[in-house]
Formats: sequence, C-alpha cells, structure tokens
Amino acid sequence: MTKLNDRQALFVKEYLVDLNATQAAIRAGYSKKTAGQQGERLLKNVEIAKAIQQGMAEREKKVAVDAEYVVNKLHEIAEMDVLDIMNDDMSFKPISQWPKVWRQYLSGIDISELITGVGDEVSLRILKKIKWPDKVKNLELLGRHLGIFNDKLNVHASVQSGVLVVPADQSEEEWEKGE
Repeated sequence: MTKLNDRQALFVKEYLVDLNATQAAIRAGYSKKTAGQQGERLLKNVEIAKAIQQGMAEREKKVAVDAEYVVNKLHEIAEMDVLDIMNDDMSFKPISQWPKVWRQYLSGIDISELITGVGDEVSLRILKKIKWPDKVKNLELLGRHLGIFNDKLNVHASVQSGVLVVPADQSEEEWEKGE
C-alpha cells in the first residue's frame, strides 16, 4: 500500500470539506492554473480514492448521518400535518405543544403587529404567518432516492438478424446521431 505524501493527504482532507477537487487542490498547495487537472488526476489515484472513502465513512459514522437517516427525515417532513399546530378555529397552538418535526423543519415564522382604525376605534391585531417545508420538493427527493424519477433518457438499441431495432420514441436518424 502506497503512503500518501503530505500534499496528497492535505488534498484528501480539503476534498472532504466541500467535495470540490479543484478547490481542494488549490487549498492543498497545487497551482491555481492547473488545479482543475490536478484535482481530476488526484481523484483517479487509487490510494487517494481509498483515503477519501475512508474519510467519508469515518465522518458518516461520527455524525450518524447516512442515506437511511436522510430518507427518514424526508419521510417525517412528508407526513407533517397542519392540524398538529393549529386549532379548528385557525389559531395556532402554543409552540411548546407542536410536534418536534414542526419545530425542527419549519422554514419560518413571521409575526407582525397590525394597527387598524382611528382615534378611540384603534385596534391592534397580530398577524402570524408560518412557512412550512416545500413538500413537493421533499417528495421529489424521496422519489429520486427510490429511483421513481429519472432525468436521463435510457436508450437501448440492438441489431437483430441484420435489422436495426430503434426505440419507438426515436427516428433512425436521431438514433444514429446519438440524440
């Protein structure tokens, strides 16, 4: 097993910060001019790739965040129900009574005072707005994890008995051009 030199080890450490090979190469002391190529080359190095995988595994273990954790949190958000935080008269329950998922994932609370009227008829109203997570985006993330959505068009073609078989949604010309 080849030992990493100091600069390679620093590259691994810096790469784990943001998973950006170019910036990691720069921070590790490689030339800014060639950092893109250096980063790409370093990522192809078997020993560096092993060190990166090991670093990611250690971090995952340390913070206890993995794919299962993320999917569970996405599921919690998908199950959020407004009745957990509101009464039937549309007033909010005290925040201390809200389920933890609402307290953790609420995108924002806006409380405004609204003064209306003139003279003795002045009244003060409090306007409360909440913004909850984008549930459609949340479900999209869950769907992507489960492979329900695919942004890539998978094209499969084969030659059988001298006959070109092209997917029904492509013309032969499109297939030949790789479109």
